[in-house]
Amino acid sequence: MKSPICDMLDIEFPLLAFTHCRDVVVAVSKAGGMGVFGAVNLPPDRLREELDWIVANIDGKPFGVDMIVPSSIEGKNEAFDPQQLLDAVPQEHKSFASGLMEKFDMESVDLEEQRVESATFAKNLRAEGAASSMEVAFQYPIKLIVNALGVPPQNMLEMAKAHNVYTGALVGAKEHAVNQVRAGVDMLIVAGGEAGGHCGDVSTMVLIPEAYAAVKGMGASTPILAAGGITTGEQMAAAMSMGADGAWCGSVWLTTTEAETNPVVKEKMLHASSRDTVRSRSRTGKHSRQLRSPWTDAWERDDAPTPLPMPLQSFVSEPALRYIDKLSEGGHEGAKQLATYWVGQGVGLMNQSLSAGQVVQEFKEGYLGAYERLLAITDA
Repeated sequence: MKSPICDMLDIEFPLLAFTHCRDVVVAVSKAGGMGVFGAVNLPPDRLREELDWIVANIDGKPFGVDMIVPSSIEGKNEAFDPQQLLDAVPQEHKSFASGLMEKFDMESVDLEEQRVESATFAKNLRAEGAASSMEVAFQYPIKLIVNALGVPPQNMLEMAKAHNVYTGALVGAKEHAVNQVRAGVDMLIVAGGEAGGHCGDVSTMVLIPEAYAAVKGMGASTPILAAGGITTGEQMAAAMSMGADGAWCGSVWLTTTEAETNPVVKEKMLHASSRDTVRSRSRTGKHSRQLRSPWTDAWERDDAPTPLPMPLQSFVSEPALRYIDKLSEGGHEGAKQLATYWVGQGVGLMNQSLSAGQVVQEFKEGYLGAYERLLAITDA
């Protein structure tokens, strides 16, 4: 395809897959798109293991790495002290999570050790933690490094340029797009509020042309990847007609055969409608879209404690949800009800479990079908 994304990344089809699963990264890159590995949860040694495996199995195809270094988090300008962060989590929030699990017949469990383990996530959100991950990532032949929740830190931009790696950034508003272009990123991932995970509140249909006009108004040619609820080639074609140069998708890979998604949650997703998601601060402290369950509903009640700022809320939610996942996979009925994960509103279109390669192929066919329909209308 004639897309600047294809030219930049040396790929056949401008479809990028954000995923925490190395198998999906490899499958999508081999199918003509490009896999982007989510690295924020991993310490440097584990990241090295995952990237070693990807390089060994991807047959020289291009791939990228995604990180999260937010513009604002709790304690951003202070020395990293995991114990201080843990001590800042009110007992009220921990008790609320424990009480909810007990309500669904789960025995009381001490999650303090798991909260300590969550410090890796908190550290990687900060510039110094991200720097350790980048030192690993840039030792590999990545084509792209992406940052979410803010302008990439200066050392990311500088290291990427030194290693001839393109930089990308997720944006959820047109002013964010303008700031990223001014900072010098090479491509924008413009994510509408339909997206899974962290997202803003402007819909994809509005945000893509808004960001496109803003970038063009600056006299810039920074390419745009459309994101947010996109799970088909037809949607990808629609986004490209509004100014995007390709698509960035995350949710659609969660139900693939390669995905490491909790099987209980995967089954929920396959039967979910587009209305079965909720945008909430209750998981990380920043708004993110998740599959609705009694867990997410409880945090939206009037009597629920107000979610803590990032990363403190993660110390409450992540250990509890990992424990719930473990029990649900073992057949615990209460845990199966509570189990949830990030997913976008496009989940209503994710009705069968295909391989990641098949998903890429369906995107290609859907895109061509949409293109041919538009041509037929034009010819008429």
